[in-house]
Amino acid sequence: MKHPLFRRALFAAPAAAAVLFASACGGTTIDDAQDSETTGPTGTADPNAEIPEGLNIDFLPKQLNNPYSDIVNAGGAVAVEELAGNFTERGGTEPTADSQVEYINAASQAGSDVIVIAANDPDAVCPALNEARDNGSAIVGYDSNANCTDIFVNQSSDELIGTALVEMISEQIGGEGTFAVLSATPNATNQNAWIAAMEEVMAENEEYADLEMVDVVYGNDDDLDSFQKMQGLMQSYPDLDGVVSPTTVGVAAAARYVSDSEYKGEVAVTGLGTPNQMSQYIHDGTVEEFALWNPSDLGYLAGYAGAALKAGQITGAEGETFQAGELGEYTVGADGEIVLGEPTRFNADNVDDFDF
Repeated sequence: MKHPLFRRALFAAPAAAAVLFASACGGTTIDDAQDSETTGPTGTADPNAEIPEGLNIDFLPKQLNNPYSDIVNAGGAVAVEELAGNFTERGGTEPTADSQVEYINAASQAGSDVIVIAANDPDAVCPALNEARDNGSAIVGYDSNANCTDIFVNQSSDELIGTALVEMISEQIGGEGTFAVLSATPNATNQNAWIAAMEEVMAENEEYADLEMVDVVYGNDDDLDSFQKMQGLMQSYPDLDGVVSPTTVGVAAAARYVSDSEYKGEVAVTGLGTPNQMSQYIHDGTVEEFALWNPSDLGYLAGYAGAALKAGQITGAEGETFQAGELGEYTVGADGEIVLGEPTRFNADNVDDFDF
């Protein structure tokens, strides 16, 4: 069946520049909240604090016009609408830290209450984020964290994702052989954490002793660049058994290359992708299985987490809880991490049951 949050998000997809939502309902306002006792990231959590209407919540993806980010932020827009806030999507078309700094500053100057960011670099964006926090913004990382966020909404745990990726490539190449990784950008914190988790899983489990990761290359979350990097991998390693791409842009580009090459049926392609972009490669036999969480849910959870943070329901301390709309109750883990859940695997049996 089609996921309910994604169906809702179809009616609230964010525009490339800004999409604003307002509510005519009565209730707590930002001015009311500012008159109450100090709560939030620098104060004491009050789980019963009301989320004020009219919060300005800015989503900064790694880049605009990325199919995955579009789905994530559509979920965020739904959450902000439910919270009677104002949603804005900001960003450039290149996945660089310099580009993000510009839009962080713009959000701060516009009076953003919450900045939700998928960082292109864990450190380079921090001076701008810290300044935005000083100006009153609560800072939420999602998808790819920075080293200066108040909380981080993780699509899954690094260990769960790393384990799923290793299990899939191992199953698809018969438990032994060589594979390479086609990643996004060299500084993407989520990609690097997942690759490190893969290496740890392989090192700690004897069943993977005959697997060898021979290379990691970077397609910069660009379709053409990723396609060319996949081509380069096969030229460098003509006997390669498989490729793992933990990025939706990369895995689709890798599958497209293999589907029209002599390697189809010989080289396994797996990783993290969306059912809509990968179903054709499942059905034509290029890809056996891949995984992902529901991207719309990730944005939806990040929107609610940011509002809870700004309202003071949570501060980012371990053990705090908050309600995330239709997703239910979530608990803040160690280091301010909030985990959406386990990744879902997609194959010929279920890929057509999802629409995102």
